[in-house]
Amino acid sequence: MAEATYYRKGFGLKAAIEGQLASDYHSRLIEVIRSRGYSLRAGPLTFRLAREFGFCYGVDRAVEYAYEARAKFPDRRLFLAGEIIHNPHVNAKLEAMGIGFLERGSGAEGQGGRGFNFGGVTAEDVVILPAFWVTIHDFEALRGTGCIMVDTTCGSVLNVWKRVESYARDGFTAIIHGKHWHEETKATASQVLKHPGGRYLVVLNMEEARLVCEWIERGEEGELAARFATAMSPGFDFHTDLERVGLANQTTMLSSESLAIAEEVRRSMVRRWGEAADQHVRSFDTICSATQERQDAVLQLLADPPPPDVMMVVGGYNSSNTAHLVQLGTSRGVRTYHLEDASCVEVETGALRHRPIGGTEEIAEREWLTGVSTIGITAGASTPNNKIGETIVRVSAIAGCSDELQAAVL
Repeated sequence: MAEATYYRKGFGLKAAIEGQLASDYHSRLIEVIRSRGYSLRAGPLTFRLAREFGFCYGVDRAVEYAYEARAKFPDRRLFLAGEIIHNPHVNAKLEAMGIGFLERGSGAEGQGGRGFNFGGVTAEDVVILPAFWVTIHDFEALRGTGCIMVDTTCGSVLNVWKRVESYARDGFTAIIHGKHWHEETKATASQVLKHPGGRYLVVLNMEEARLVCEWIERGEEGELAARFATAMSPGFDFHTDLERVGLANQTTMLSSESLAIAEEVRRSMVRRWGEAADQHVRSFDTICSATQERQDAVLQLLADPPPPDVMMVVGGYNSSNTAHLVQLGTSRGVRTYHLEDASCVEVETGALRHRPIGGTEEIAEREWLTGVSTIGITAGASTPNNKIGETIVRVSAIAGCSDELQAAVL
């Protein structure tokens, strides 16, 4: 019997890897805080935890599947097509297990350039596809190597693919609210191109969406072609490809903005086509439920008394869903810090390393804890619980209340 080369439903090895997963990612401190109403006081500090945070179902599944793959193929070379998820701690754990990381090439997309370099992959190797998948071009190139593929794609991402594929089949251009450089959006956009005549346009925010809406209503192209040069399908024609559109989004975007963009486009279509607008626009909510729940939980934490003096959001700097949690805190006037890892809380110096919204460099702040009594904490969907717990432990050490924290947990 020929060996299977494509796996998507697991290996049935959960029992074999449960202990290692718990050791690598579990936090007793977080479980205690959950059991006490998501709030814990230690000395002068009160830590308030958002009611939804950290690993979502899709991330849980992807990480578990990677661990199972290592157990299933102990004697084979294992590789990841990029990062399994956007969290440096998790990716470092996988690297320590002997899983290598395949890098992207250089040059033009779709010609071996910005796609992955699979030159060293053989039929004897195992390659894990990340939770946000890869482009169709990369998938076909990988399949051509004859290697074993382990697909961990998140179900919420698959739902978006179904939506944009239906648009392409029916002759609608997919307008995707997302980051055109993000792995998930690249993969989603590539699904559109599976269909003859498939078209897509990626808008980053409401500002870009309104530029598109101005074209829909007035036909004034201006600098649109240059603005979206790297965010639209090959051969995109603003004169014809915006007559019928369907809305979708990168699952980790700010949900309120995705819905607002969809409504803005719909209103422009009504102004352009009047009563016939329903034949020219389709709009479906493709927000991931876990993304929505984590955003709602932050808003609830900020609304419930006592309000936090500061918010701490733990997660990879390249994690889209984490960045949007930071954005929510900041938009509500709360001093909000984005930490890539618990180690950003420097116990020895008392400094906090973080990256501001829109920034590209980490900065260190030393007096950040002065006058603070209540700290709100949440984490992106790719952040394990032990890193959230470790953050609390390190903050307590800086505040001089480690003993009180330990006593509160006992």
